[in-house]
Amino acid sequence: MNKGFIVWNVILTAALLFLGVRYFSGTGTVRFAKSSAPGTFSMAYFEMDSIEANFELVKELKEELAKKEQLMEQEMQKMAGNAQQRYSYYQQQASTGLMNESQSEAAGRELRSLEEQMKNRKQALDAEYGDFVMRRQNEIKSKIEAYLQEYNKSHSYTYIVSYEQGLFYYKDSVNNITADLIKGLNDRYKPSSK
Repeated sequence: MNKGFIVWNVILTAALLFLGVRYFSGTGTVRFAKSSAPGTFSMAYFEMDSIEANFELVKELKEELAKKEQLMEQEMQKMAGNAQQRYSYYQQQASTGLMNESQSEAAGRELRSLEEQMKNRKQALDAEYGDFVMRRQNEIKSKIEAYLQEYNKSHSYTYIVSYEQGLFYYKDSVNNITADLIKGLNDRYKPSSK
């Protein structure tokens, strides 16, 4: 078993030496620089949290979401207020003895119906909200991808990735294109004037 590990370590060491010699001698194709020559590899990244904080369309989306959330909350509060008024009315009628048994049963059905309507409306609003968020996020993602395609015509990166905390453990700021991306996106995609 020990001999197997020794052989494996020797093979790995030889492979690393070979790659190192090719890389540092300039004869290999292992490169991490900006170049459009065939066989080279170049990568750039942008910081997604900076895009979220500075891209005007994302800011616009956040404002739209806040408004939608407020309208949803107002609608649900109004429905809850109406249901509470009906409940209070029926409770008052019952406590004064003005309701017979059939009226009491009808009041119970009405209150259950109001509760069911509130539940169904809440589900519908949540589904509409989720669909809206997904559509707008996809729209923003498409705009970023379209801009990066255009941007890369003059930069020739092999990959452009989004840096997100916890996904990468090291980044070299030399290939950080976040500022270029924010400026280009904001110049190209003006927020709607609503």
